[in-house]
Amino acid sequence: MATIKAHINNIALSHTIFDLPFAFIAALMASNGKVDALTLILIALAVTSGRAAAMAINNLADLKYDKLQPRLKYRAMVRGLITKSEALIFILGCLLIMIVTVAQLPPICLKLLPVAALPFIIYPFTKRFTGWCHVVLGIAIAMAPAGGWVAVTGEIFSVPMIILCLAIVFWMAGFDAMYGAQDEKFDRAHGLHSMATEYGAKGAFKISKILHILCVICLLLVGIILNLGSIYFLGVGIATGTLIYQHSIVSPKDFSQVTQSYFMRNGIVSVAVLICTWLNYTL
Repeated sequence: MATIKAHINNIALSHTIFDLPFAFIAALMASNGKVDALTLILIALAVTSGRAAAMAINNLADLKYDKLQPRLKYRAMVRGLITKSEALIFILGCLLIMIVTVAQLPPICLKLLPVAALPFIIYPFTKRFTGWCHVVLGIAIAMAPAGGWVAVTGEIFSVPMIILCLAIVFWMAGFDAMYGAQDEKFDRAHGLHSMATEYGAKGAFKISKILHILCVICLLLVGIILNLGSIYFLGVGIATGTLIYQHSIVSPKDFSQVTQSYFMRNGIVSVAVLICTWLNYTL
């Protein structure tokens, strides 16, 4: 039980709230609200196992830095509760589950799996050379709705899918840049990169605001293109209000509110849009 808890801690299982809801949203939109339960289960397994592998890869790659970062002393690998060998075994197990699960979906999904996996494999290493690493993280998270859409339709290209994925890229990159800005001094001292190290915390916050505005625009465009009802746009409104509130309680000079609660509150965006998308097709 202790080992299981350690792995759950290591992969931050609760952070699935950022990508899984949008995978479901994409499946609902792609099927016009008629996606079957088995497909949703397979999507959930694929996204959850893939994200778990991605988080374990990230923590393994960053372990030498995390051990020096007081803010991350709670992490299982930092505390020595999980060895590097155990993390590697866990990663391989999650990747195997993901591959087997994706193989149950339309054949195109398995063919595209290497493309979908690439962003989350390279993301941890982008911090070594570019401040735009947050965008790479956003692309990695956006693979969830892309996969959900393709799993339902079997189509590689769809304008609404691309716009939805862009919304996730902008959303994730924006709030990750704000959250990461609190580590500006640490990152500079250890040769790591972020928007804050490139443009200062003030610049990172400005870029984040622009990214979140683009996110909302994309969510609105998806609703317009798919001719969704007012309930969907209510969800976008809730998401917009959440983003505005998040920006209102923090500043480049005051990170006191940039806590795990702040981080997890962003999940309201994905959950609100999911609930309202589902209601749009059921009411």
